Amino acid sequence: MGSLKKILIIRFSSIGDIVLTTPIIRCLKQQLPGSVIHYLTKRQFEPVLRANPYIDKLWLYDNNFKEIIPQLKAGDYNYIIDLHGNYRSAFVKRHFNNNISTFSKLNLRKWLAVHLKLNVLPDIHIVDRYFMAAGLLQLRNDGLGLDYFIEPEEEVPMSALPVSHQKGYIAVVIGAKHATKLFPVEKVAEVCRKLMKPVVLLGGKEDRNRGEAIVGATNQLVYNACGLYTLNQSASVVRQASATLTNDTGLMHIAAAFNKPIVSVWGNTIPAFGMYPYRPLNNPAPSLVAEVKSLSCRPCSKIGFKQCPKKHFKCMNEIEIEPVIAFLQSNFKP
Repeated sequence: MGSLKKILIIRFSSIGDIVLTTPIIRCLKQQLPGSVIHYLTKRQFEPVLRANPYIDKLWLYDNNFKEIIPQLKAGDYNYIIDLHGNYRSAFVKRHFNNNISTFSKLNLRKWLAVHLKLNVLPDIHIVDRYFMAAGLLQLRNDGLGLDYFIEPEEEVPMSALPVSHQKGYIAVVIGAKHATKLFPVEKVAEVCRKLMKPVVLLGGKEDRNRGEAIVGATNQLVYNACGLYTLNQSASVVRQASATLTNDTGLMHIAAAFNKPIVSVWGNTIPAFGMYPYRPLNNPAPSLVAEVKSLSCRPCSKIGFKQCPKKHFKCMNEIEIEPVIAFLQSNFKP
């Protein structure tokens, strides 16, 4: 343990998966005195880790293995922790002969759940499996949950929001990478309409029109911020919210890092994959999982599709919104 000083962590993507590695980063830095922590990720995800004080150097990959591999080899790492486990991370590891540990994605077990509806997935969160992947270092999970750091210049002041939202609001994340992870516009609008609390809609530029449709079906208490903020500015809005309603996406894990009350909405994927909101052991904020458990076609993918393979999208359309509304109302703190 005492000789392990320089460590490289590999996780190329995506936002949520990278946020889920932050307990490993923190525990390495705090439990291995004098350690130097480097992290390799895709350049597009640099904002996720840019302000993390436990990382000494951030390596950014943008299809430049010929350039970056020699630099990594010169790093003289004592230990490499591969938390991605794909062909890219395997290519990096083949250039090193020192201590290497690799995270298992449980792809076979996920395949059985998706294609045979046979659930042999372990009842353990992916964060705890990350710790298992770093087992040779004998890290102890400190139970403090996830980290997310925002630089001061990317904080969004409450005064930048509409006056109606400056004393409190609910953050509603309407974006996601795959369409089958999206809570339908009609369902979101119904929640917002019946919630009768200020709401800020968050998502990318591609979600702007969906946000406008939600605003048009509700009232002036819904502010469409989709496409207006950077990732870290959106994270700042989540941090200041009373609670968050979110699809299974990166901002869900960022909300968990801030220990916010969360309603997570699940369509074609399932929490049993091990990526539900991860909470600190002490004083965890409440969480509600919104899903339809009784469907024989679910899960239909471990990631997502452009549209429901069955054309009915029951996994989202049949979610009951009353518990969602009650949860958000009870956790609204103006």
